[in-house]
Amino acid sequence: MSGRKPADILGPFKVAMSGLIFTFKTQRHMRFHLYVVLTVVLLGILVNLGLREMLVLLFTISLVLVAEMFNSAIEATVDLVSPSYHPLAKFAKDIAAGAVLITTIIALVVGSLLILGESRWEAIKVNLSSEGFGLGVVPRLLLGMMVLFVIVVIGKGLGKRGQVLKGGLVSGHASYAFFFAFAVPFVTDNALASGLAILLAAIVAQSRYEAKIHSLFELALGAGVGTLLALLVFGLVPR
Repeated sequence: MSGRKPADILGPFKVAMSGLIFTFKTQRHMRFHLYVVLTVVLLGILVNLGLREMLVLLFTISLVLVAEMFNSAIEATVDLVSPSYHPLAKFAKDIAAGAVLITTIIALVVGSLLILGESRWEAIKVNLSSEGFGLGVVPRLLLGMMVLFVIVVIGKGLGKRGQVLKGGLVSGHASYAFFFAFAVPFVTDNALASGLAILLAAIVAQSRYEAKIHSLFELALGAGVGTLLALLVFGLVPR
């Protein structure tokens, strides 16, 4: 008769469930993601998504939940190994948080396209390829804001100082301020409104310099990026 204990088949499952429950209880972002999952699944049912679309949606959402759990595990491990502040510890946490952000953005895009529907997406592609294609003011603003966000993040990543939300090679405040300022002349023919918009953008940039968050070069770079993008989005994209 063997003295070995029988294999605990339910043990790993209990451990996994314990980790899932602990994450849900202690991590606010995990609870938020789960609530969003329930909302999106219900919305998918309401818009009559097919089985294939629901499977794609659930798989994409599960990536967000898994990324959030890995993020929590990495944060706990870093805090255990390095209780005091260390640049590398912060770097590890930021990378984990960035992974969650990427999966969340992908999930939002996939969910939006699925809910939009294949027929409506085909209609949009036809409009994009037609000669009469044009964008209104709001779509141009949204397009410019998204492109500008990517440019600013990349610019900050190329710099050697500052953070994503503070400082960095490209001033996000100046970029957005001048983007909106130079969008005004294309929206209205009022010269006074256009001049005031540019003046307000300059005040925004000046406030970042006075607060010693950005240098003149970083502010000029941000203002140039925002201005150029506004000219491209509102001046070159067909109406």
